[in-house]
Amino acid sequence: MVLAVALVVTAAVVVLGAVLSASVTFVSVAAVLAVALGAAAVRIIHSEIVCTRREAAADRAHQAQDYRQLGERRSEEHREFVGAVEMRLDRAGRAVTELESAVVASQGRAAEAVRRLRAEVRRADLAEAEGGRLAVALEESEDRAAEAIVRVAELEDENGVLRTENDVLKSELDAHEWQPQVKPA
Repeated sequence: MVLAVALVVTAAVVVLGAVLSASVTFVSVAAVLAVALGAAAVRIIHSEIVCTRREAAADRAHQAQDYRQLGERRSEEHREFVGAVEMRLDRAGRAVTELESAVVASQGRAAEAVRRLRAEVRRADLAEAEGGRLAVALEESEDRAAEAIVRVAELEDENGVLRTENDVLKSELDAHEWQPQVKPA
């Protein structure tokens, strides 16, 4: 750009000198020289503009490639995250199913223990003579029933915690799926 400006200034000085000299030959030569120097300046500026545009286009192409790669990485990360969350949800679902089965089994054992307790109470009423022996059996049955009830309560608490965790994981998955995707430029 500096060279183009220098050529135009040189042409202007030569033309001004020729005009001041008042020689038609010198003015004609100065005019031809000014046109040639102007054309050279235009050609230099044109080359610079073309080169700048090519560099800008190459830079934009490089940026587009970088954004495409970034988008692909983000998509892969998203797929990995979804897979991990789905695996956690599957594990949590299996754990909930196992705990529900355990709760049902514990409730069945508790019901059986309660039935046995009632049977023991009836036998105690019928056979008051054997009260001492039956009193020990009654205490044992009550202990098992109490343990079963405590275990049922613990299992129900664990079941509630797992259901809450399952709901949180589902909401995280839903929130992550609604996030906007990065699109390549």
